[in-house]
Amino acid sequence: MFGMDHVGVAVRTLDEAIHVYTDVLGFKLEGVQVLTEQKVKVAFISAGGDTRIELLEPLSSDSPVAKFLESRGEGIHHLAVTVDNIEAILKELKRKGVVLVDDTPRTGAEGARIAFIHPKSMRGVLLELVERP
Repeated sequence: MFGMDHVGVAVRTLDEAIHVYTDVLGFKLEGVQVLTEQKVKVAFISAGGDTRIELLEPLSSDSPVAKFLESRGEGIHHLAVTVDNIEAILKELKRKGVVLVDDTPRTGAEGARIAFIHPKSMRGVLLELVERP
């Protein structure tokens, strides 16, 4: 039911971060996507295997990623896990008293259905649930 999907990394400049992960470390760029609704530009990086790195650059100063960068600087933004039935998982987590950022799924990168769990409930870690199409 659960498995690691990706690690989200907040960056100030996507092109510079892509350079580090691809040219310096030799990882593979899988693609870049603009998510206007979420106010971010993302790039997925693969080092082989199933887990990927998602680089996140804010599109505006009111983006949640921009606010993260202001307060914490560049670095790990969230961990993402794969789920089979995101609605059922959200319902169960809410029943257990988990604080959710998203009560209902929204569309994320690559057409995935996503929802975030508040760091208050995850020992300080922002956790993203990802249901792939």
